[in-house]
Amino acid sequence: MAAGNHSTVTEFILAGLIDKPELQLPLFLFFLGVYIVTVVGNLGMVTLIGLSSHLHTPMYYFLSSLSFIDLCYSTVITPKMLVNFVTEKNTISYPECMTQLYFFIFFIVSECHMLAVMAYDHYVAICKPLLYNVTMSYRVCSWLLIVVYMIGFIGATAHTGCMLRVVFCKAKIINHYFCDVRPLLELSCSSIYINVVVLLCFSTFNTLVPTLNILASYASIIASILRIHSTEGRSKAFSTCSSHILAVTIFYGSAAFMYLQPSNVSSMDQSKVSSVFYTIIVPMLNPLIYSLRNKDVKVALNKIIEKRLFCINKGL
Repeated sequence: MAAGNHSTVTEFILAGLIDKPELQLPLFLFFLGVYIVTVVGNLGMVTLIGLSSHLHTPMYYFLSSLSFIDLCYSTVITPKMLVNFVTEKNTISYPECMTQLYFFIFFIVSECHMLAVMAYDHYVAICKPLLYNVTMSYRVCSWLLIVVYMIGFIGATAHTGCMLRVVFCKAKIINHYFCDVRPLLELSCSSIYINVVVLLCFSTFNTLVPTLNILASYASIIASILRIHSTEGRSKAFSTCSSHILAVTIFYGSAAFMYLQPSNVSSMDQSKVSSVFYTIIVPMLNPLIYSLRNKDVKVALNKIIEKRLFCINKGL
């Protein structure tokens, strides 16, 4: 059957995370709580950085963008997942599925490269502190951000464009809780050779480039930290990077477990669980990691709270 820009399937059924009825309500309540914390945490981080003038630095500029990305791609996936826990059959139309796929890829690819940009920012701050203001100027930061989103746009457009040419006629049950590339390709009855090539090329690029960037940045950072003689100086330099290292480890670890497995049915069932970490848990953890371990964020939050309380008391 020739591939075209249409599909014989007009809607899909999302199999969901798990098929045990007795766990549906507890999981719904759990992930609803996670999503609320994600929205409040990331929206709060963006607002806090925007309102606090002393946080208007490249580091927090990128952190604000990371929170925005986390908020968006969690919103692309989690609400539809929650519906699956409370309905007997969770359907998603073909256009909605392609739209979800597009924005998921856009934001997940953007996150990969945003973490790499943040690693580069830490490298410049620790290894070239005297040139930091010049190297990480507002113009440079803006261009880095544009490049990150452009890479996300190109990746999402390529994957979704290739997916639109696939004809789905084998079945309409997606063995996942959202529209992802691999589960959708399993339903194809047309050639997926181009899709596989595009997936391989873009996955390699979006994994290898940011990973090498992060590793190179931290290799230089570690070497620079080891040259610091004072224990206090080493501790301060390491604390600057510790939150980012933790966020990178969780994100890339869970994503690698998801996409580096053999593509068979059992691994797909396992990958649904592992994908929960980078699609739902990581967006919740990032604002917690950066706020609980960051002195500047705590100070900024306390100042805003004190200012608000002062205004309330003055009004009374």
